[in-house]
Amino acid sequence: MESNEVISETEHHQSAIEVQDKPSNEQLFASANKHLLKFGGDFHSQVITKASGIYFWTADGKRVMDWTSGQMSCLIGHGHPEIVQTITNSAANLDHLYSGMVSPPVIELAETLTGLLPDGLDKAMFLSTGGEANECALRLAKTVTGKFEIVGLGSSWHGMTSGAQGAQYNAGRKGHGPLIPGTHLLPTPDAYRSIFRHPDGSHNWRTELDYGWSLIDKSSCGSLCAVILEPILSSGGMITLPAGYMSAMSAHCKKRGMLLIVDEAQTALGRCGDLFAINHESNGGVVPDILTLSKTLGNGLPLSAIVTGASVADTAEQRGFLFYTTHANDPLPAAVGLQTLRIVLRDGLVEHARVMGEKLHKGLRALQGRFECIGDVRGRGLMAGVEIVMDKRTKEPAIELGRTLSSRMMELGLSATISARNAFMGCIRIAPPLIMDEEQLEEGLRIFEKALGELAGEGVVGVGG
Repeated sequence: MESNEVISETEHHQSAIEVQDKPSNEQLFASANKHLLKFGGDFHSQVITKASGIYFWTADGKRVMDWTSGQMSCLIGHGHPEIVQTITNSAANLDHLYSGMVSPPVIELAETLTGLLPDGLDKAMFLSTGGEANECALRLAKTVTGKFEIVGLGSSWHGMTSGAQGAQYNAGRKGHGPLIPGTHLLPTPDAYRSIFRHPDGSHNWRTELDYGWSLIDKSSCGSLCAVILEPILSSGGMITLPAGYMSAMSAHCKKRGMLLIVDEAQTALGRCGDLFAINHESNGGVVPDILTLSKTLGNGLPLSAIVTGASVADTAEQRGFLFYTTHANDPLPAAVGLQTLRIVLRDGLVEHARVMGEKLHKGLRALQGRFECIGDVRGRGLMAGVEIVMDKRTKEPAIELGRTLSSRMMELGLSATISARNAFMGCIRIAPPLIMDEEQLEEGLRIFEKALGELAGEGVVGVGG
């Protein structure tokens, strides 16, 4: 007993020294500001030192529930033991190869992925980031069609490479000179804010879409190539495409000899209650010409995919399609993507996301009924947006209140980001890992409620969002 007590005291002393020797959050943050290049605003003031499951920890030891899955990427949680083991095994045995070489993980991931997708999405290629995948998809479309004009939605986000950014309208278009020529804009089908309305006040998205195309037809130089869109526009404020919209967009593309590219960076692998968002009944069975995946596919590791049909792939090959990069079809990230997909399917996480998503949205709508500042709740499955407004009747944005709410939630132990780049909207985005259980969901909702109560105050109005 005495010996154990001595050991315990020694271990306690060593632990205290280790804690004392660790740099403080203030020291780490000061070093970050001194040595790191800023690339999109200020860094978060809390330095993160550990992540596990649906939580991460700050340098000061605070545990925070991660309702954004890193950057909407850690689909099955941080540090999943099977993913850790996969990385360990791959790093030891098959990490990186010359891009022209293929390996079993790459072949098996392509076979598994295309086997789960609808017919017509038969050929896959793997890259690193979503921007890179979208860049590849756009170049593929241009090569196959022989045309170059690209159409995107007004609240879109597709990446920072030049072609992807040219088709992106949420942010990133200013301050660095001309964008790639031949890009066109369609209005975002935002049911909450659109000016296109039926006599009963409901969103008239079809007229809005047709009007947008009438303008594009006037401005086009006659080389319309492809449309790229997200099933849920996350950075644009978690705006979900209306039922029938994907079918109508596909018809517009076919009419003009264009390809349809769907960007499922955030929606794929169960996030929205379907394995892929294109499978949702609201899309009318539309199969895109090209599908891009990223974020969720690698569970936080840099992995993305481009999937297309055999006819597109064959034409591209005949025309000398080139998108040769250092990390194309790398085996290690492919092994991680394959294991992530296996876990999602094996553990029933698609259905779990659907059930938990219903509870999440029910909880958020309950808060909407109590708090004047919540103008709209939208999204699907474990992907939700809460638009913060000054007044539900006028829908006047309250972007600064949204930022303050997001900061206060972080202080209380919940990370949920505010999307406030668009001057007309401030939306808190929620996309927790699919492994979140009901108790953790209730904990998150309680923190959100507490922040709302402290900063906004309750107030019920007669007009809903």
